[in-house]
Amino acid sequence: MENLTLESFKEKIMNFEETQDDWKFQGELPAIIKYTADWCSPCKKLTPVLESLSKEYDGKINIYEINVDEEAELSYLFNIKSVPTLLFIPINNQPQMYVGSLTESKLKEIINDVLL
Repeated sequence: MENLTLESFKEKIMNFEETQDDWKFQGELPAIIKYTADWCSPCKKLTPVLESLSKEYDGKINIYEINVDEEAELSYLFNIKSVPTLLFIPINNQPQMYVGSLTESKLKEIINDVLL
């Protein structure tokens, strides 16, 4: 699971400085972004589940992580107010957001319904 910074977000997800109001996903594979914080215990519990899914869906989806305390601008961009928050980004549709921790089976259901 790769940590995204402001610069890598603009490169791999969306360059919001260029697109402004229009969502334009730049990734080659669908993606999940976990908004997290070091102090968040539900976030920590979700990490091994997402790492396992990252291996299971290798080559089909990318899974990223954004620390809200280190990348505040990326939190404001999607109005993230609590962690964990998961952003599911399909190739050609609008992203979908889920707040809170999800089970592995629910994550797989969303991956298969929204991303693949």
